[in-house]
Order: sequence, then structure tokens, then C-alpha cells
Amino acid sequence: MGRGKALLFPKTAQKLVIAGEQIKLARLRRNISMESMAERAKISRVTVAKIEKGDPSVSIGMYLSVLNVLGMQDDILKLAGDDHVGNLYRDMELLTPKRARKGK
Repeated sequence: MGRGKALLFPKTAQKLVIAGEQIKLARLRRNISMESMAERAKISRVTVAKIEKGDPSVSIGMYLSVLNVLGMQDDILKLAGDDHVGNLYRDMELLTPKRARKGK
């Protein structure tokens, strides 16, 4: 089975494009060339270009390799860290009265 391109909703795809642009800006601020980035991340220059364009076919591991070169590897921990919706669901469940189990 071949690897296919990830199917994303347009708004989600746009967020990946923005993330790619932010990675590119971080690379440029550090004055790192694409070739140097590729060499240090142990990926191809083409893959670096795809990451910077927000290509969803690039594995998250490749994105992490680039973040590591930039010294931003801990930024991945921010993903889903602030789970407002999950916390809301949990709080709603806590507010729902539950019956006590019947004893035998």
C-alpha cells in the first residue's frame, strides 16, 4: 500500500501552511540555509522545502527534526496541551448527577 496525501479540511491545511511559514522564518532568523538545515536534520533539501510550504505528506517526525535543529523541539509539547474542549466535557460530566450503586 502506497503512502497517500493526508486529507485535511481547508482551514486545517491553512494552519499547516502557517506553521511551515513560521518554521521558515525561524530558520531565516537564525541565518541557516536550506542546505544546512537539511544536512543537520538528516533530511533532503526538498523535504525542508515541503515542510516550509506546510505539505501534509511530510511526516511529523521530519517536522520534529527541523524543530530540533532550530532548538524549538519542546514546542511540540504545546500541541493539545491546553484542551479547553476536553476540560469542558469533563466538567459537564462532573456536573451530571450520578446514582449511587445499590448495595447487596
